[in-house]
Amino acid sequence: MPVDTRTDTHDDLLAPAGSGATAMTAPLVDRWGRIHRSLRISVTDACNIRCRYCMPAHPAPFLPVQRLLSFELIERLVRAVVPMGVTRLRLTGGEPLLRPHLADLVARLCRVDGVEDIALTTNGILLADQLPALVEAGLRRVNISLDTLEESVFQRLSRRAGLDRVLRGIDAAVGYPGLEVKLNALVLRDVNLEGVVDLVEFALPRGIPLRFIEFMPLDGDGCWSRQQVVYGAELRRRIAEKFGQLQAVSRPDPARPAVEYRVAGFEATLGFIDTVSQPFCDTCDRLRLTADGRLRNCLFGKEEWDVATPLQRGAADDEIRQRVRACIAAKHQAHGINQQNFTPPHRAMYQIGG
Repeated sequence: MPVDTRTDTHDDLLAPAGSGATAMTAPLVDRWGRIHRSLRISVTDACNIRCRYCMPAHPAPFLPVQRLLSFELIERLVRAVVPMGVTRLRLTGGEPLLRPHLADLVARLCRVDGVEDIALTTNGILLADQLPALVEAGLRRVNISLDTLEESVFQRLSRRAGLDRVLRGIDAAVGYPGLEVKLNALVLRDVNLEGVVDLVEFALPRGIPLRFIEFMPLDGDGCWSRQQVVYGAELRRRIAEKFGQLQAVSRPDPARPAVEYRVAGFEATLGFIDTVSQPFCDTCDRLRLTADGRLRNCLFGKEEWDVATPLQRGAADDEIRQRVRACIAAKHQAHGINQQNFTPPHRAMYQIGG
């Protein structure tokens, strides 16, 4: 995989327009006019389950601990990009709760002036035990994966047991006042499609928003096919047959990927992230940091920018910002899934950060 490891601050690609602190901290705008405000931080590529849409079936070689970007350097990067307008952070993996002392990172990032939101995406298996420390550290939002309510289907999908622990994590999360909880479900046609209505009946009466995500070509086995993808439109038809017509909800922030709907009689919403059938690239405001310290401007991008090396040698913030700007400047207009010559990235979802 091509990785940009250049550190020459005079390189034409790395040099932003203008000079001085004002130029260095100007908003992160790409050549298509998209302003980037969100940073997704992968803290590990390791995971305790092997979901078909993310992980390979065979044993996965995870990064050695010494290659994971330290909490101190993650904080340094965040402090460098917040003046550029990045104010929303999400911790991902792999399974982020496998990273020891994750609450310490949450506390560090909460203390960064200008950070407005810190969220966590997790499979929920370890959540119940770690939640008290995370909430005390300042976590206010958590997204939990729940693809099925049947243990046999869970094991078929994730190749591991553990649905009971996921449900325990959900119960613990909704028990915290002030903690915003959402459920994420990914549907594979030959695995968990028949349980979609059950998921709605589980989430909405509990007041938990539920989001359905289309299967993307980021699985570790490289077996993605359109035949396995269940498009959001089909899911909405199935759900409407059971609950009646879905009412679209206005999107106050067009950069958020989910298009939301309301079901009559319930306050919580259903969201649909239709990455394949209805790409939302024109409003994307995301930047990604892999667990080994590479910046990516798109889930499906082929290039990465090394920030681990300059961070580890103590580079000044302006040099780090130049790398961030180079990454954003190279962002394509769209991910290209529906183009004839599309090829998926060399890294799978767990290696990039969900």
